[in-house]
Amino acid sequence: MLTIYRREELGHFHNEWLDSRHHFSFGSYMNPRRVNFGPLRVINDDWIKKGSGFDPHAHRDMEIITYVRQGQIIHRDNLGNEGVTKAGNVQVMTAGAGITHAEYADDAGDTSIFQIWIMPRAKGLTPSWDQISFPQIPANHALPLLASGRTEDHDAINEGRALYFNQEASLFGGNITAGTEISQILRGPSYLLVSKGEVMINNSLLKMGDGAEITDQKSVTIKALHDAEIVLIEL
Repeated sequence: MLTIYRREELGHFHNEWLDSRHHFSFGSYMNPRRVNFGPLRVINDDWIKKGSGFDPHAHRDMEIITYVRQGQIIHRDNLGNEGVTKAGNVQVMTAGAGITHAEYADDAGDTSIFQIWIMPRAKGLTPSWDQISFPQIPANHALPLLASGRTEDHDAINEGRALYFNQEASLFGGNITAGTEISQILRGPSYLLVSKGEVMINNSLLKMGDGAEITDQKSVTIKALHDAEIVLIEL
């Protein structure tokens, strides 16, 4: 089953430096029918004005994954971690027992991200932060794995080909060239995001900013009508 959520139907927050679409209840957007999808709690589609961002603030007991779509995001936290994550790459933060961090778009240009919160398998974990760069090669057969907490993905994590987070879930993402069709194997319910372009998901059209819940399917066909970027959260 495929349930589509159009960009224009999502929760919306806008101020002088942030334009954010909420796939699930967040902040002032409260929708009792859209609180979570399994352990997936938050997906915010954020456009951040250059030189602006989120000042230091605290989190607890959440796995926070940032997928950078455009520009680059600067991270700093109270553990001494600091780094820059560029478009097409991800960072993972385990809030665990408590962490304070800040995120800013750099001064070169506006930045867009998907900020994804996944409830962890346990509370009170040791806080941490990490990032990784991925080869920007278009997908021809399936989306590449970016981060996971699944046992079957431990080889990729141990070899530095994917980041680890604390939940039985996985994050895939990448570019698909116009006209290319791929078949993505699904190991559980999944949430798909169109970062750019237009795609056919099975027989349904999705455009940039749209999302879709996929349930009771062992695979999904993704065909790019234009050059596209896709993020898939497998739960």
